[in-house]
Amino acid sequence: MKLKQLEGLLGGLQQFSNPKVELEQYPTGPHIASRLIYTAENTFGDLNGKVVADFGCGCGTLGIASALLGAEHVIGVDVDPQSLDIASINAAELEVDLDLIWCNIKNLELGGQLVDTVVMNPPFGTRRKGSDMDFLSMALKVASHTVYSLHKTTTREHVKKIALRDFHATSADILCELRFDVPQLYKFHKKKEVDIAVDLWRFVP
Repeated sequence: MKLKQLEGLLGGLQQFSNPKVELEQYPTGPHIASRLIYTAENTFGDLNGKVVADFGCGCGTLGIASALLGAEHVIGVDVDPQSLDIASINAAELEVDLDLIWCNIKNLELGGQLVDTVVMNPPFGTRRKGSDMDFLSMALKVASHTVYSLHKTTTREHVKKIALRDFHATSADILCELRFDVPQLYKFHKKKEVDIAVDLWRFVP
């Protein structure tokens, strides 16, 4: 599948109808999601035939994209049941299978299910400090092969230090810097949309 085709399919997915600010629910736009997933598969071969988990899957964008690029089995994990309902509808719409789990990422137990690759757009940690690192910690425990994750560029040094020193990642590499489009979703948003610089990371556990 070509990048443009993948982006087009992701652009048709349903997004949060009533986003929750405390969970930092922002849709992973089709532009950024398609590039993350396309790079994971076409540069590194980390999705096709693999078991992939989408942490904080929201409406299922990254998990569905992984399935479209040939992931053998995709698990979506989220703490918000309404998001999982939308993810289920989106998966059915594109005729892909998602195994959805409702739980807080810190309490995740996969019951022996082996995961090769984790893909995620975690909370940036602006509402609840450290929530981005909770996701990364669990991802590096669960993934046997690789973790792809988006983090604010302003946290670059912190993310690298914690991943290598505290979470014992073998490597932590920035693949590119992207612009994350944050639309005007919440009352405190003054602008129609804001571009936030984010790094696309590839971690090896």
